[in-house]
Amino acid sequence: MNSSSQDWSFPYCPSETDWSINWSALEAEFDWLRSLADCPQDPRYHAEGDVLIHTKLVCEALVALPQWRALTTKEQSVLFAAALLHDVAKPAATEIADDGAISSKGHVVQGTKMTQQILWDLQVPFKQREAIASLVKYGSLPLWFWDKSNPERAVIKASQIIRCDMLATLAEADVRGRYCNDQAQLLERINFFREFCQENHCFDQPRQFPSAHSRFIYFQKENGNPNYEAYDDTRFQVVMMSGLPGSGKDTWIKENLPDWQVISLDKLRQQMGIDPEDDQGVVANAAKALAKEYMRNGQSFVWNATNLSRQLRGMLIRMFANYQGRIRIVYLETPWQELLRRNCDRTAKVPEKVLYRLKNRLDVPDITEAQAVDWIV
Repeated sequence: MNSSSQDWSFPYCPSETDWSINWSALEAEFDWLRSLADCPQDPRYHAEGDVLIHTKLVCEALVALPQWRALTTKEQSVLFAAALLHDVAKPAATEIADDGAISSKGHVVQGTKMTQQILWDLQVPFKQREAIASLVKYGSLPLWFWDKSNPERAVIKASQIIRCDMLATLAEADVRGRYCNDQAQLLERINFFREFCQENHCFDQPRQFPSAHSRFIYFQKENGNPNYEAYDDTRFQVVMMSGLPGSGKDTWIKENLPDWQVISLDKLRQQMGIDPEDDQGVVANAAKALAKEYMRNGQSFVWNATNLSRQLRGMLIRMFANYQGRIRIVYLETPWQELLRRNCDRTAKVPEKVLYRLKNRLDVPDITEAQAVDWIV
């Protein structure tokens, strides 16, 4: 597969020369696709049969949709890959109860991670990989957005990460690719989603905010107003690094912010004689104490650590924001083989099994987390 973003396309994605899907080639190429066969589904919602049958019907429905055919070749590829992968975790997540009830709780969260890993291994370019993973993650939003506690916030947030018109197209294909009694009602919900997104100015582009700070404040609160222009009371900057060990965070800081104060969790670990495998609580507390000292003085600094999970970043960002910090996340990524090679050259080498574990835990930062996010890939 060509890994350059310019001419990337997903293998065997149908084109206008022939809209047919080469299923034998796709099944021969991808074991994760073959594994969907014989995975049962609840016949009330999926009378068509197992997950592979459903996936094939979804892809066929997608390729037949006029709105899919009207997209660019790259956009068609992104949506086609998302349709292929939208239920990829169902074999791992499916359980059959004693009474015969079939469920697959958690398959969306698990499927998002699996999609990211599968596409990373296929060397799909970063932008397309994250778009496909986001389509898998938010693919059911058009069906259930109205059940959310704040539907407006749900669609506006999704629009910052993935185009809502593409979500609607995927959801429509998903519904058309199943045999169920409520198909007409589900398609009505998707049309309602389209109208609702258009009303909220976030259908085929991200919802615009009065400023980056206004956007940040909106996503920090539950019931904000997207039109509210927040007063910018920030007093200093925090640059939060994010990325796997060996992705180049130290080098980026040296080249771009050579005069800044840096709080490095790796350096603190070395100074305190604490192994990366030990409890990190004492290291984190020491780092936070340093940060609070800088923040009280209104001094900008870099927080240098892997910061892989959204939950961990969120806790730190709330602390920085409480001190009136303006947060910029800098995410770095390098090809996996290059990362393994760099790790071998490090003085403080990370065990390879730990690297794989960290890769599986990775949540790539998105623009709803901070005032600014840079993705350096």
